[in-house]
Amino acid sequence: MSDTEKTMSQLFTFEHKARRWELLVRIFYSIAIAIVLIIYGFIAGILMFIQWFVILVLGRRSEGISNFIRGYLEYYVHVLSYTSWMTDKRPGIMPKSVKIFEEQAPDQ
Repeated sequence: MSDTEKTMSQLFTFEHKARRWELLVRIFYSIAIAIVLIIYGFIAGILMFIQWFVILVLGRRSEGISNFIRGYLEYYVHVLSYTSWMTDKRPGIMPKSVKIFEEQAPDQ
């Protein structure tokens, strides 16, 4: 995907309309997401522990380990709006590449 095709959308926005059928689907879909998150989180937790030793011994971070942990955190944040009943838009069960940005409010 080129830079011109990329779009930004806010993950946590209010949606007034909600589908009742989606509540039933969400139960089973959220179970699949939870399984992926548990496995992904377990591996990320082990890698965080390894990263601690890498920093202790080498005095720097491993980029590969950091990228894996960042991917887990991005996926977790990406599915939160769906699993928290904020939207009916289903995220993918398998992690996809997303970027999370922090917007700084202008000083007043």
